[in-house]
Amino acid sequence: MNTEPARSRAVFSTEDFGLMKEAVADYVRKIAEDPRSVKFSNLYHRLGRLG
Repeated sequence: MNTEPARSRAVFSTEDFGLMKEAVADYVRKIAEDPRSVKFSNLYHRLGRLG
């Protein structure tokens, strides 16, 4: 009897990261004057490292 947990499956594909990065980049341009744009910009760069 195997007691090891089942291997989890990926939620997003590699292509999904490119799409999310594109969407976040568009949003960052739209909210450029909002202080939250810095957080979204950081998210954009993190997504770039993943995909």
